[in-house]
Amino acid sequence: MNIIDVAKINSYLELKGDEKRVNEILTKSLELKGLGTEEIAVLLNLEDENLLNKLFRTAKKVKEGIYGKRIVLFAPLYLSNYCCNNCLYCGFRRDNKEIKRRKLTFDEAVHEAEQIINMGHKRILLVAGEDTNQCNLDYIKEIIDKIYEKKIMNGEVRRINVNMAPLKTEEFKRLASFGIGTFQSFQETYHPDVYKKMHLSGPKANYQWRLETMDRAIEGGIQDFGMGALFGLCDYRFEVLALIEHSKYLLNKYGVGPHTLSVPRIEPASGSDLSKNPPHAINDKQFKKIVAILRLAVPYTGMILTTRESAQVRREVIELGISQISAGSKTNPGGYSDENSTEQFTMGDTRSLDEIVEELAQHGFIPSFCTSCYRLGRVGKDFMDLAQVGLIQRFCDPNAVATFAEYLNDYASEETKKAGFEAIENHIKNNIKDEKIRAKVIETLDKIQNGARDLYV
Repeated sequence: MNIIDVAKINSYLELKGDEKRVNEILTKSLELKGLGTEEIAVLLNLEDENLLNKLFRTAKKVKEGIYGKRIVLFAPLYLSNYCCNNCLYCGFRRDNKEIKRRKLTFDEAVHEAEQIINMGHKRILLVAGEDTNQCNLDYIKEIIDKIYEKKIMNGEVRRINVNMAPLKTEEFKRLASFGIGTFQSFQETYHPDVYKKMHLSGPKANYQWRLETMDRAIEGGIQDFGMGALFGLCDYRFEVLALIEHSKYLLNKYGVGPHTLSVPRIEPASGSDLSKNPPHAINDKQFKKIVAILRLAVPYTGMILTTRESAQVRREVIELGISQISAGSKTNPGGYSDENSTEQFTMGDTRSLDEIVEELAQHGFIPSFCTSCYRLGRVGKDFMDLAQVGLIQRFCDPNAVATFAEYLNDYASEETKKAGFEAIENHIKNNIKDEKIRAKVIETLDKIQNGARDLYV
């Protein structure tokens, strides 16, 4: 399948526009219908400081218009750092002799989930590594079942997303039956020549097999899927255009695009010299440009940012387009309980969940722990159909406030609780305009204050 046309994308990289053209594109983006590949290319070539600032302001408008002040929170749970691939940028790569390998037992995985639950999280991303002999579907299913069964006071995991090695279509059919939320897999780099240089051996060395992962996932019944590129391996402009081309290909073929896009930058990893000196390292301004342009290009697609980035960078790009962030994360198997295994990469934001929630609330955001769409079947095309006509906020605002109030009552420090309830009060007053929805939110908050939990619409 000719999903990525390298020559065509390279031709787009030559496109530039004057101030008038850039202003036309930014004005069009405010219609919230996305942008064409040529328009995205023009924005990617922006260097003028004034026009970049206008791009950032426009992205903020688009982001707030669709997502409001909600920020979804989750935590990764790493099950294993065994790997059958040899990827030059990754600390988990098979030939890394510096790494201390570990795979969690079922009991250890549940214990890790308990630590995450006790922080206040309701949503987990299982990261299984890419050695399917170590982390096969039987192992994944038993862990998912055991975590869903775990209840600690008012705490529980309500939705598990999965990041694991690409599967065959029949295997995806089985994974889809496990009650997962989103399946996540990244192409890393979309440039075939760069891909070959970075992936020396193992199943991941097969560019086409990796590229067709989401075809097999969709055909296997996965409704929500997350994609991304690892920025720093290739020209970031190429990666952004290829990521959008891949998204459009899936939308045209299957009627649904990615539920989320992730924008990780390479961070230093144990045993990887390349990760310490990326061939196409990008600075913070370029990173902000990537986030802003993706937000305008695919306005209704969620965007994920992990704790790879520093607290300061996260503050800035949340404003520009990020809708989901990890918090209080550990990137090594057993990391929430001990520190006896190697991390996948160096983290930039090591703050606790409570610290991150307090800061978000102080800036007027509503941290959301909501999982209702997954549980009520508002997924895949159904979710996008609601989102694209602006109806999803009728569900998202009430559910975000409700889950935030749960967190504040059950887990927050006194400082965070104070900032949080002030943010909720201001949000209801200034952002929820529909009187019926406002009344429903106030009613739900009263029930939560009186001990009710897991209330959603």
